[in-house]
Amino acid sequence: MDKIEKKIIEIIDKNREKIIAFATDIYKHPELGYKEKKTSEKVLEILRENSEEVETNLAITGIKGYLKKKNSEDIHVALIGELDAVVSPDNPWADKETGACHACGHHNQLAGIIGAALALSNEEIKNSLDGNVVFFAVPAEEYGEIEFKLSLKEKNLIKYGGGKSELIRVGAFNDVDISVVHHSDPNGADIVVGDSTSNGFVSKVTKYKGRASHAAGTPHLGINAVNASSLGLNAIAYQRETFKDEDSVRVHSIITKGGGLVNVIPDEVIIESLVRAKNVEAIKDASKKVNRAFKSGALAIGSEIEIITVPGYLPVIPLKPSKDILDIANSILPNGKVKEIEPNSHIAGSSDVGDLTHIMPVLKFATGGVEGGLHSEYFKVVDEEIAYIITAKIMALTAYRLLKEKAKEAKKIKDNFKPKFTIDEYKKYMDKFEDVLTVNYRNE
Repeated sequence: MDKIEKKIIEIIDKNREKIIAFATDIYKHPELGYKEKKTSEKVLEILRENSEEVETNLAITGIKGYLKKKNSEDIHVALIGELDAVVSPDNPWADKETGACHACGHHNQLAGIIGAALALSNEEIKNSLDGNVVFFAVPAEEYGEIEFKLSLKEKNLIKYGGGKSELIRVGAFNDVDISVVHHSDPNGADIVVGDSTSNGFVSKVTKYKGRASHAAGTPHLGINAVNASSLGLNAIAYQRETFKDEDSVRVHSIITKGGGLVNVIPDEVIIESLVRAKNVEAIKDASKKVNRAFKSGALAIGSEIEIITVPGYLPVIPLKPSKDILDIANSILPNGKVKEIEPNSHIAGSSDVGDLTHIMPVLKFATGGVEGGLHSEYFKVVDEEIAYIITAKIMALTAYRLLKEKAKEAKKIKDNFKPKFTIDEYKKYMDKFEDVLTVNYRNE
């Protein structure tokens, strides 16, 4: 390590308790996507002290802190932390009212960008960077509460459900050249460098509209929306053998409304669904089959159906594991469990990081210090040093490695990257997934 790198480590170590206290506070006060007001305010408080320019209210709650005054000639490296939690009500750290919980470790990412800001804002370190660093706190990575997000869309507050997708749309990534992203890994490694491919998806809200009637006295006068939805969900199950194994298709749904009183024929059922696959063509195919299956339930029972489909996330296009991040990992944790992501590995989950990978180079690493399944009641932080402090050190040191010596490494990565889309092309492509299907079988 050179003199600047040693100073970065020294400053983060000096601020260890401050970083841990910040992360613990976020951990104890989780908020869901596009509702992360208090979380955003806590991030903003620190970024105001360690950034020369700050932008707020990006995609409702997002924040960009610029290490230096903005200059369009600079190459910009974004260190990204996600603001939102996931719903995991049985986790001991969950909010008792909302069920929100940082059972995915997004608070670890925020600790990373805050720790990096504390170090990189040192004048000597800042002056050693031939480019700018953006400390980017982004909303709504977890794709839940679809009806709520559609309500924001109706108010023209957002267009896309995912935070990074929306930030791309509004131009907040226009001045970012390279993004550095992080995730927590509960699988035993201390540091994992690189990213795997992942599924993308579209989301759906399906509404069955029947007719209410007395469930015992006059059921023949009613149209049972629950029965229609049950047939639709079962019809999806019968589609599963038509999905190719290599496409990694996943269809999963929850019922958010399923009737009122048990003695009334239920006249409305609302279902939220995600339709995932490894590639866009498989997503389109599965989406068409899901629509057909849901319609079959409405046809059989004679109900009305509305299916609203909106774009979710694109599959991740991973870069090769960063040799710089690998070297950093081995330097700061010489006796730790450091590994590269397995070649050709794939996860069936999804992230709006996938959207970023279609338009810019994205460097990914993960840290341990946590255990228990992601999104589960068992997830918890067990090693604050790995989860918070090591994450901050890798973020800060990666930014320095990319931007030192006239930003030669950042420029090389940028020049060698071939984007799948320009930002305008991305928005046009995403909009093709939007669809509203309404069919009324009640009068047939």
